[in-house]
Amino acid sequence: MGFSGAFYGQKSAWFYMANRKKKREERLTHLVITRINDTKYKELQKLLEGDPNNDMAQLLRDILYNKPIRVFTRDRTLDNTMEELAKIRSELRAIGVNINQITRHFNTYPEEYRKQFYAKVAFREHQAVQPKIEELLDIISKLAKRWLQGSDKGGQ
Repeated sequence: MGFSGAFYGQKSAWFYMANRKKKREERLTHLVITRINDTKYKELQKLLEGDPNNDMAQLLRDILYNKPIRVFTRDRTLDNTMEELAKIRSELRAIGVNINQITRHFNTYPEEYRKQFYAKVAFREHQAVQPKIEELLDIISKLAKRWLQGSDKGGQ
């Protein structure tokens, strides 16, 4: 039994099939090598930092073909806020699961005293939601104020 040619450094059939699908004009057949100064290189590196899914070659092709360059920024001051929101989301999800389980028990038992018990338990769980909603509204109002302050600065 022999090995296919792909194991010995030869290009496999899938490579040629992928290239065949591209139109002749779209194939990247010419290698271009150039030099740039440190300032331009740092500018390109800064653009690359903004898009982790990109590489230098793709960035330069996008610039050459006048394609839009996406730059992602992250406001690290919002990290704590995002952690708080994630914590509240998980707490609300847990309360929702509890209420669903209580409701299932409520509907399972026909006895009136059991239904009253599960109704009281569900009411207590429902009351636990209110402080979380207030906490969410507080965070959202702080974010809104911050957002509006940022848009006021841009307009002045």
